[in-house]
Amino acid sequence: MNPKIDEFLSKAKKWQQEMEQLRNILLDCQLTEELKWRQPCYTFQNTNIILIGGFKDYCTLSFFKGILLKDTDNLLEAPGENSQSVRIIKFVNIQEILEKETILKSYIYEAIEVEKAGLKVELKESTDLEFPEELLQIFKENPTFQKAFESLTPGRQRGYNLFFTAAKQSQTRVTRIEKYLQQILDGKGINDCTCGLTKKWPRCDGSHKNIR
Repeated sequence: MNPKIDEFLSKAKKWQQEMEQLRNILLDCQLTEELKWRQPCYTFQNTNIILIGGFKDYCTLSFFKGILLKDTDNLLEAPGENSQSVRIIKFVNIQEILEKETILKSYIYEAIEVEKAGLKVELKESTDLEFPEELLQIFKENPTFQKAFESLTPGRQRGYNLFFTAAKQSQTRVTRIEKYLQQILDGKGINDCTCGLTKKWPRCDGSHKNIR
């Protein structure tokens, strides 16, 4: 048992009992626990397998390669519509965790076997993205910007593209692109701050303080 996880759970304001039970189940499956991204992370031979997370309305088990699991009991769901690999199981009380313990262990052991077998998730590359016309027009007008965008990691390109295309109005899409033009030229993702921290949790609040 990692003392960092003891500290994490002792400070949890919500879902403490549920997360402690999930922790017990994961440790019983012989996984190693670490604190990564300020969350309990469970690994097998130094490879990330599962995260425990606490949110406003539920707590979760997040399987890094959940898409590769058989999901025989239909428990897994994507955390977002564009999630390619991660799949989560949500819990809202301790009782359902206790009732599903045997099933959860079967999912965990399957995730370990996926890692043992060296299976990989085939992620869609940035070339599969459909860029909005407004972005393509700025590429034509500013080749330096286009080169900077294409130099971003596939994940960062995808993040920007989702944000740009989510706008319903053309002018809004242009405004969003222009707002992040310099940040893209600097090689940063949409959730990166100039201070080097991220705007996601744990994130920068804009005044260069790390907050939750």
